[in-house]
Amino acid sequence: MQCPPLKITFLGTGTSSGVPMIGCSCKVCSSADNKDKRLRSSILVESENTTIVVDTTPDFRYQMLRAGVKKLDAVLFTHPHKDHIAGLDDVRAFNYFQHKPMELYANSLTEEAIKREFAYAFSDKKYPGIPNLSLNTIDEEPFQIGDIPVVPILVWHLKMPVLAFRFGDFTYVTDANRIEEDEKEKIKGSRAMVLNALRKEKHISHFTLDEAVAMVRELGVPNGYFTHISHQLGLHAEINKSLPRGIALGFDSQEIAV
Repeated sequence: MQCPPLKITFLGTGTSSGVPMIGCSCKVCSSADNKDKRLRSSILVESENTTIVVDTTPDFRYQMLRAGVKKLDAVLFTHPHKDHIAGLDDVRAFNYFQHKPMELYANSLTEEAIKREFAYAFSDKKYPGIPNLSLNTIDEEPFQIGDIPVVPILVWHLKMPVLAFRFGDFTYVTDANRIEEDEKEKIKGSRAMVLNALRKEKHISHFTLDEAVAMVRELGVPNGYFTHISHQLGLHAEINKSLPRGIALGFDSQEIAV
């Protein structure tokens, strides 16, 4: 199925600690620039008829309020780390207003973590008001949510398998430092992509800024945006000036049309 026009909203572009980081007084954490204030990484994907969130961060409630989201059809999960699943309980507001379970899409590893961390939502005796969740196990096979086709892409967060996602001409990759050649082919042809770029210094499980730039160039994607950014990377305005044409740091509440 052909993908309809999409609006992508950055709900958060920060790393697991967010920016500013608790207790830090560095120039980034002290910055008055709103583009240096980053909630945990997540995106909102919207067509005219369908609304999807990728990952429910610890900031999920505020992210939904800030973006004015009134309807949510599904949540996709990239992997089971806390900064990507911890806000799941707050989908119960959508359960209340939409009168149906929230559809969740995750690989088996993430599904196990969700069942463990939110065991009360899956118990035989359910307390009134707990989230109503419907789990859909996914792998690398394409599927569809409403009118939006979804192509999962396997990437690696050191040794952890993480799912990136392609929606039409847009690809979202977070928490990765390696993409195998056959999975890169799924990304090629995108008009825009988002990629994690944690900091300038080498990291065990995230792309550095230079590695992220090199990956966007290798894949031939004309518009690259970076996310999962730490305070160690530097001020948004200064880093953006150093980036090649067509590549930029993402920022919270930024919207992309594809």
